[in-house]
Amino acid sequence: MMRLWRYLKPFWPGITLVVCLVALQSIAQLYLPNLMATIVDRGVARNDIPLIWRTGTLMLGVTLVAGIAAISSGYLSARISAGFGRALRSRVFSHVETFSLAEFDRLGTASLIVRTTNDVTQVQNTALMVLRMVISAPITTIGGVGMAISLDPQLSLILAAVIPLLVVSVFLVARIVLAMFRAVQRHLDKLNLVFRENLTGIRVIRAFDRADHEQRRVEAVNRDLTEISLKVHRTMAIMMPFVMLVLNATTVAAFWVGAYRVDAGQLEVGALMAFIQYAMQILMALLMMSMIFVMLPRAAASAERINEVLDTAPAVMDPPVTRLPGSARGELEFRDVSFTYPGATRPALDRVSFVARPGEITAVIGGTGSGKSTAVNLTLRFYDATRGSVLVDGVDVREWAQAELRGRIGYVSQKSVLFSGTVAENLRYGRDGATDEEVRHAAGVAQALEFITALPQGLDNPLA
Repeated sequence: MMRLWRYLKPFWPGITLVVCLVALQSIAQLYLPNLMATIVDRGVARNDIPLIWRTGTLMLGVTLVAGIAAISSGYLSARISAGFGRALRSRVFSHVETFSLAEFDRLGTASLIVRTTNDVTQVQNTALMVLRMVISAPITTIGGVGMAISLDPQLSLILAAVIPLLVVSVFLVARIVLAMFRAVQRHLDKLNLVFRENLTGIRVIRAFDRADHEQRRVEAVNRDLTEISLKVHRTMAIMMPFVMLVLNATTVAAFWVGAYRVDAGQLEVGALMAFIQYAMQILMALLMMSMIFVMLPRAAASAERINEVLDTAPAVMDPPVTRLPGSARGELEFRDVSFTYPGATRPALDRVSFVARPGEITAVIGGTGSGKSTAVNLTLRFYDATRGSVLVDGVDVREWAQAELRGRIGYVSQKSVLFSGTVAENLRYGRDGATDEEVRHAAGVAQALEFITALPQGLDNPLA
């Protein structure tokens, strides 16, 4: 997870300011019990009204400073964490755009969607909590312990027994739930995959009357996700009652021991009240730290999945030195081309050779799975041939820059994909500067192609 913190580098000035504000807030809160003890022991006990007014006014001023620091640090933390999430999400999306189809096949589109959205959100939320709590909790804990010891060293032995108990319990819970959170994200991937298949293949599902089957699939993956999520949250739910039990037990023990020391004249009432306030602050700081340690395992699991994406090198990359043909003729040649999909036992294409010359119509006809789409994918260099060469205008596609190669090829997908926006914007997807007349012409061609592809399969349909 530490590798992702480098995306916080542009926000270091804001982070520094947040640290200062959080430190100021924590110090102000630590000063308040001391002022309260002064009011009780010196003001109330001696009936010194001016002292009570002066100290009370000072308490109001310290509280105002702490409130302003808390609001400011909260606002800045939210902006920084949101900016961090935006930068990380943009980096993941930009890297995914460089992937070839081989990386999409290996990682899965559904998993990439979850990693770009849910996983980044988990890391972003943890960054927010870290900015707010990781600075505040240590200052409050260390400062509170120091102030408590200065009030009564013997009474502080109660804290010496309680704090290690809380720290060990938080560590054990965080260690247990880490593996569970990894499983939650995997099940979330699977649920997203099933939903995506159902939404994109709704026509096929209804045509083959498989709605009940798909419903059972959704119920199964949803049940698995529910079970693992309940298991995680039941484990996490143990923390809060346990911490509250320790907190209340510490308060009772402090009152019990402190009452004897007050009765013996070894401790003043105001000091006892201040000690209990410091104990509350220390334990609440540890409670906040426990919340962070509960969030960290899930964020760590999400960070691993994000780093897996960022560490994945595209199988198809531009060469260090690219080549361009002398003239754009529009000639395509397959020269002894073979290609095998990862994990397949048989090649999709085996020693295929042909030349599609400009000015001619070349039709590639074959049954389902014969390699027609594979040939198109190799031409556009979505994959690289396992053997042989694919040449466009006499230059191997592996020597082209990908943007230049695809910019010179007109492509009509066999599967219609509509993006959000108007019809004209979708038709301009291939060329931004197309005129209205060209858009109307393209719309007519698209309608004709839809009619042709709807014809019965066979030789009468050259696009089948």
